[in-house]
Amino acid sequence: MSTNPAGHRPDDLPERIRHWIGGALLDSADGRTFPVCDPVSNSPYATAAAGGRADVDRAVTAARTAFPAWSKLGNRERARLLYRIADAVEAREERLAALETFDSGLPITQARGQARRAAENFRYFGDVVVALGEEAFRAGDQQINYVVRSPVGVAGLITPWNTPFMLESWKLAPALASGCTLVLKPAEWTPLSASLWPEILDEAGVPAGVVNIVHGIGGEAGQALVDHPQVPLISFTGSTDTGRHIVRSSAAHLKTTSMELGGKSPVVLFADADLDAALDSVVFGVFSLNGERCTAGSRVLVERPVYEEFTRRLAERAERVRVGLPADPATEVGALVHAEHYARVLEYVETGQREAKLVAGGARPEHLPEGNYLRPTVFADVPRDARIFQEEIFGPVVAVAPFDDEAEAVELANATEYGLAAYVWTSDLKRGHRVAHAVESGMVWINSHNVRDLRTPFGGVKSSGLGREGGAHSIDFYTESKIVHVMLGEPHTPRFGAS
Repeated sequence: MSTNPAGHRPDDLPERIRHWIGGALLDSADGRTFPVCDPVSNSPYATAAAGGRADVDRAVTAARTAFPAWSKLGNRERARLLYRIADAVEAREERLAALETFDSGLPITQARGQARRAAENFRYFGDVVVALGEEAFRAGDQQINYVVRSPVGVAGLITPWNTPFMLESWKLAPALASGCTLVLKPAEWTPLSASLWPEILDEAGVPAGVVNIVHGIGGEAGQALVDHPQVPLISFTGSTDTGRHIVRSSAAHLKTTSMELGGKSPVVLFADADLDAALDSVVFGVFSLNGERCTAGSRVLVERPVYEEFTRRLAERAERVRVGLPADPATEVGALVHAEHYARVLEYVETGQREAKLVAGGARPEHLPEGNYLRPTVFADVPRDARIFQEEIFGPVVAVAPFDDEAEAVELANATEYGLAAYVWTSDLKRGHRVAHAVESGMVWINSHNVRDLRTPFGGVKSSGLGREGGAHSIDFYTESKIVHVMLGEPHTPRFGAS
């Protein structure tokens, strides 16, 4: 095991990360493991169980065994358990943040925020499931029709490596609130924080088998979960290419799927905007979380009268963003998650220097000779057909381009295959609404950075995904609705064959 600099390595790290199936920590059925590295040293610090079909089958069996009792539990009692999970998560905020920072390279201050958000997810969905009503429709005095919900069954949850614990909670909370049992497959690059779930769920009193965790490589453990005939539902967050593959694989069993995929989100900045506020938002939106976020505003489209000024100020701010050790509270951009991903981002930076004008960053910080570090990078005068304009980079890299009028701004905003998020900055709210309606994306923020309301639908269009989660939309996804029709008066059925 390696020793990391400046106290980066948390105390009491596990040397083995095991599956959690039916309430027990287990090795893989065939004994296989894989190494897990941290992004500061790129050295292995632990091994994780490498799940396969046998392990997924054990987990699905445990979930199916636990399903009848869990699904029959009242909404109020399930909500109480979700509140206890939230309390247990909050009690581990510092430990969770330390593990997340070490494993993913996320700056420690931002990791603490993710821990608080994870707890809020459980509290929120506990509230939702208690308050959620069911519909009834009256047809005069003759008939009443009412809707009942029932949990789908065993949910398959596949989560990404960026902000892993929080995004696991985003799926776990509504699945549990809805009455589903589940099998979670965490990302193989960042499995460390998922090792906290067993003690959290045990402490909260969640029955054995309700939540099962199978670690492993996506093409093996994830594929086995997608292929399993007794898992009727798959919720996936990750890359668009993987999402397409999961949808194709799921078609064999007509599974319900929710796909939250990639993004190349535009920031449309008009000349009448508050440039100071917009600059703060752009810098935070693309460089926070190390740029490894699906909703990052990674294409900044600026109206020509303020283009030169805004691009210069953006480059100056990018150069002042503090890149450092993830565990340092002063760090604003930490280490990218994995050496493989780091190499991919650097390839885009190299490509960008042939396609556009590099005005900030583009290289490793001089004071960090090792680890997956990149200075926040700004490209200007980026043409629409450039790879750095069209493709998701998922790192601290932003492309800036000018536009001349509203029509061109909308056309450029829509000129990629993605449609997850968009941001509009203008003092003309009529124009802000027009542009928000015209941009092809699942979510738009006007004069704001990415401030999430848990009640609202989350998801994208085009290659950014299928379906919506969030609020009641999540409960819809994890439940089946059945309509029951009741005749109140005398039935008047045509009497075929009576004469």
